[in-house]
Amino acid sequence: MELSVDGFVAGQVLLVNKPLEWTSFDVVNKIRFSLKRYLGIKKIKVGHAGTLDPLATGLVIVCTGKATKQIDQFLGLDKQYIADIQLGSTTPSYDLETEPDEFFPWEHIDKEKVEECLQNFKGDIEQMPPIFSALKVKGQKAYDLARKGQAVELKSRNVHISDINLLEMQGKDFKIDVNCSKGTYIRSLAYDLGKALDSGAHLTGLVRTRIGTHLLKDAMSMEEIEKKLASFVTN
Repeated sequence: MELSVDGFVAGQVLLVNKPLEWTSFDVVNKIRFSLKRYLGIKKIKVGHAGTLDPLATGLVIVCTGKATKQIDQFLGLDKQYIADIQLGSTTPSYDLETEPDEFFPWEHIDKEKVEECLQNFKGDIEQMPPIFSALKVKGQKAYDLARKGQAVELKSRNVHISDINLLEMQGKDFKIDVNCSKGTYIRSLAYDLGKALDSGAHLTGLVRTRIGTHLLKDAMSMEEIEKKLASFVTN
């Protein structure tokens, strides 16, 4: 990924490896601040092409300048994730943001059962988004309402999973590789897998490895981006 001062102003597409516990907006704000600090740009558009949960890491596409006009074309691309899932309990957020609230037996589940179950999730499926999500409910984000303890009603949506495979399993923890359409919630997938296996499950880790043809291996860390911007000042 070639970066240049003129490129940022004219329009740059950045592949960023989002750090754990950062929001996608944190990434955008940090890049905007660094552009102003190191390049002396008073005003520049910066936006991201699709959010990634704070407890997830991996690929986020960030656009600057005139490249922000391309954001819509990135939003519709399919995505790939590596997900860590734990059997035996569920959480209200479907991940580690909240503590487990229900517990289930899991000892009856082995690798073969997980592999068989995964195949039932290939293709078009109906999925209920988690209430801890950025979807709007009466003008407010669902997670804001959920964190206040208010009732949240969301509608199921049709998503497509083109491929899903078990990578490894140890005890009640397993790891899967998922290729899916936009709008797919991997947290919801973990929850639904738990139910389908006559147990419960929640997401314990998530890495986005691909957006369309753009790969995580080609992304830069936030530290690398800032060092590159700082080098423009010293050169």
